[in-house]
Amino acid sequence: MKLTALFHRPDLLKQATTLSVRGRAPTYERLEFLGDRVLGVIVADMLYRAFPDEKEGALARRFVELTRAETLTQVAKGIGLPALLKTDEEELRANASVLSDVCEAVLGALYLDGGYDAARAFVESLWAPLMRAQTAPERDSKSALQEWAQRTRKTLPVYTLLEQSGTDHHPTFSVRVQIGALAATAGGPSKKAAEQAAAQKLMESEHVPK
Repeated sequence: MKLTALFHRPDLLKQATTLSVRGRAPTYERLEFLGDRVLGVIVADMLYRAFPDEKEGALARRFVELTRAETLTQVAKGIGLPALLKTDEEELRANASVLSDVCEAVLGALYLDGGYDAARAFVESLWAPLMRAQTAPERDSKSALQEWAQRTRKTLPVYTLLEQSGTDHHPTFSVRVQIGALAATAGGPSKKAAEQAAAQKLMESEHVPK
């Protein structure tokens, strides 16, 4: 897929693929915000139509898998996005977090350039094969822990951000999850990833039956 051919306004694609240059702030972040929401609506609609007999929980687990950073990074690499990045820091072209964010920014830019139909065509062409390749959805760690907590403790897990370190492009988050006296702490490259890791760690402890 040649991204440049999809845009009537090349300036939007340039904005979406420009990272900080010579100390200036990144320009793609507002487009990333928009693209994240556009992707969510389109993927949710695709799943709703493709799996008419599945319950909300199963659809939600499919949604998480299709919109998580790892999937976005896979898509970004597949469309040659690393080569389009404009940055003084060449190592960022291989940074999974950056590629995930810029992939959403490109979608936001495409939405502004061609409207919902253009954005939907883009997402369907790239995400439909991933959706078809999905097996029966498994519960993610946070969902599994929440279900266990509600069933056995009649309460919900509480997630607390303990620390954020690193640079803007290479952040590290430390999160603690707690259910009463039970707790676990883990880290990750995003708050969501750290929460999943903490939930998984607590699920693997001897206090939570499998």
